[in-house]
Amino acid sequence: MRPSKHPVRGRRGLLGVLLTALAAVAALLTVTPAAHADTTICEQYGSTTIQGRYVVQNNRWGTAETQCVTATDSGFRVTQADGSVPTNGAPKSYPSVFNGCHYTNCSPGTRLPARLSGISGAPTSISYSYVSNAVYDAAYDIWLDPTPRTDGVNRTEIMIWFNKVGPVQPVGSQVGTATVAGRPWQVWAGNNGSNDVLSFVAPSAIGSWSFDVMDFVRQAVSRGLAQDSWYLTSVQAGFEPWQNGAGLAVTSFSSSVETGSGGPGTPSACKVAYTPNVWQGGFSTDVTVTNTGSSPVDGWKLAFTLPAGQQIGSAWGAGVTPSSGAVTASNLAYNAQIPPGGQVSFGFQGTYGGSFAKPAGFSLNGSACTTA
Repeated sequence: MRPSKHPVRGRRGLLGVLLTALAAVAALLTVTPAAHADTTICEQYGSTTIQGRYVVQNNRWGTAETQCVTATDSGFRVTQADGSVPTNGAPKSYPSVFNGCHYTNCSPGTRLPARLSGISGAPTSISYSYVSNAVYDAAYDIWLDPTPRTDGVNRTEIMIWFNKVGPVQPVGSQVGTATVAGRPWQVWAGNNGSNDVLSFVAPSAIGSWSFDVMDFVRQAVSRGLAQDSWYLTSVQAGFEPWQNGAGLAVTSFSSSVETGSGGPGTPSACKVAYTPNVWQGGFSTDVTVTNTGSSPVDGWKLAFTLPAGQQIGSAWGAGVTPSSGAVTASNLAYNAQIPPGGQVSFGFQGTYGGSFAKPAGFSLNGSACTTA
């Protein structure tokens, strides 16, 4: 039986023309913005923020051995993961990135906790990088509680296992199979002594995926493990290692929560036009983002997931990272603001295998966009 991810604890003139021309040339030549220094965390429960809206946490609770994570622009990687624990018990830790509140640590600007009945959608994208010399699972966690609590253990935990390596299994036992968000899953249910756990295990490894968290929340409600009056308190993506774990990484993460009485059809404050030019094995794409809201957007990040087999080689008008999977396009210095009714454009060129497809959806600074 596995304990909570986090045991109860305490908290802690001409020249101008010339300069303008040079700036335009520099913008065309720029592929990615200057990277800031990555932040390494080795403190047991240490954390930092990324993109000004998510929290990366070390969250080592099942071992006294050293674990370090390095937060990047788009996620984190495990840089040190000493020691091991028996595979028939709880894992060592849960290094992760999250949106929401975890033991009073809330991500900047989060809309969580939010009542389930008031959430029209919770789109998210995640991209993982795996290793083979460790025992672990790659898990996306969804936490639910009858109250809008921002501390302690929640009543129900939903786990989505994207991958597992070694002889490990979820809490409880397998209770069947289900198709959720268009994918097949093994379904496990149990209790770790602190909370109920409902787990969905992928039959084979998933490297990256975009989905709606509410598809899995509705599964918990239908199985009597939550109610519409309950609250979504956080969503988290990371790893549970039992042995080793250095090299594991979340290469990209995005999460947003859409609330209000308009329901799933409520229009968002952005619109995206994605216009590809495709040839055998390659493509280029022009992307136009329109601010359909009444307030300016000052600094933007557009998140989307490239279909499998697609990889970006070069970009213009934005920094786009990583080159595949769940990617984020970020503004450059000269195009950071989008006024109400205004637009910003960027593009990229890449390669693909198999048949070409467009990304399924887009989110601007955490809010889902409509597509033109």
